Amino acid sequence: MYLKVRGLVLRVNPYKETDAILTLLTEDQGRLTVKARGLRRKNSPLTAPCQLLAYGEYTLFSYRDMYTINEAHSIELFQGLHKDIVALSLGTYFAQVADIVSLADAPGSEILSLILNCLYAVAATDKPHLQIKSVFELRCAALAGYEPDLSGCGHCGAETPHYLDISQGILECATCRDSASNGIRYPVNENILAAMRYICSCHPKKLFSFQAGEETLSMLSQLTESYLCTQLERGFSALDFYKSLLTTTP
Repeated sequence: MYLKVRGLVLRVNPYKETDAILTLLTEDQGRLTVKARGLRRKNSPLTAPCQLLAYGEYTLFSYRDMYTINEAHSIELFQGLHKDIVALSLGTYFAQVADIVSLADAPGSEILSLILNCLYAVAATDKPHLQIKSVFELRCAALAGYEPDLSGCGHCGAETPHYLDISQGILECATCRDSASNGIRYPVNENILAAMRYICSCHPKKLFSFQAGEETLSMLSQLTESYLCTQLERGFSALDFYKSLLTTTP
């Protein structure tokens, strides 16, 4: 049985001497685990389309309950990522998150579209990395079913609350703290709240069409990162590496 898919390589794991096991995020089939025979051989024709963060077209055949790549062709390799270790680590973080939130054998078009747009923005535009990172984190959380309620304070309904409880995903005024909650609250101001509301509600093609200052982006990035990791109840090695590079890069 043959299957042709377009997908993004989220993970590449060595297998036996010359093979590899890939995780692909596809539009129609969701997350797929596939074998790439001979990928680690010198001059393998699979090298480019089967590298980490490559987007390509793959012809798969099913054998013993596992797909194996028969043919592969590159569509987009995001070359800009591979010229900058900071950009590559950020893209790898996006892939690790997508690997966790995507489902096997279920359509993954929205998450695939999001990560492709974010990878392109990192690789080929001058958009600030913190803006792209915040967009990916918050929009991905929303697509995965963890969209925060940003309509107003979860207790009194005020439209300009002061905090976001990142455990409950609700806004709170300074005086409306739920006494039974011990979740972490992050401060939000009008600029941060406006950016978050825009990210969650805008058209997918306009994800980066908002302006924010450096200080706002820094605070927004800390908030969206903490919110996503709290909701998923885990950290990410690529995120840790990305942040370590920011502290050492002049």
